[in-house]
Amino acid sequence: MAEHTSSSITIQASPADVMGVISDFARYPEWTGEVKEAEVLSTDDLGRAEQVRLLLDAGAIKDEHTLAYEWVGDHEVHWSLVRSQMLRALDGSYRLQPVAGGDRTEVTYRLTVDVKIPMLGMIKRKAEKVIIDRALAGLKKRVEALRK
Repeated sequence: MAEHTSSSITIQASPADVMGVISDFARYPEWTGEVKEAEVLSTDDLGRAEQVRLLLDAGAIKDEHTLAYEWVGDHEVHWSLVRSQMLRALDGSYRLQPVAGGDRTEVTYRLTVDVKIPMLGMIKRKAEKVIIDRALAGLKKRVEALRK
C-alpha cells in the first residue's frame, strides 16, 4: 500500500460552505495557484462532478490530468487519477468535520502522489506536504472571504 500524507485546518464556516467551494471546480483557477483550467467532464445524478480535467502549472511541473471523484455523503469526497502525462497516481480526499461550539469546520486533506519519473520517497512526501498545505491555506482563504 502506498504511503500518504495528510494535514488538517480549521475553517470559519459550515461544512456545507466548505464543500460548496471544494465542489465548484470551475472556480479553482480563481483561488488555487496551480490550477489554470478546470473542466467537469461528467456528473452524477445529483449534479456532482464524477470526472474533472485539470490543467496545472506549478512552475517546474506542468501537467494535464483527469480525476475521478466519489462523493461520500455531504462531508467527504475522494478522487483518483484517470489519466495524466506526468503522474502514475494521484489519490486524495477531503473529509469535513463540524467543530463543536460554532460555525467552524475541521478539514482533513489526504494525498498520495506517484510520479512517472523516479523520486526518493522522502522528497515525494515533502512535495505532498507542500501541495496539501498550500491547498488547505487557499481553501481557508477562499471560503472565509466568501463569508464576508
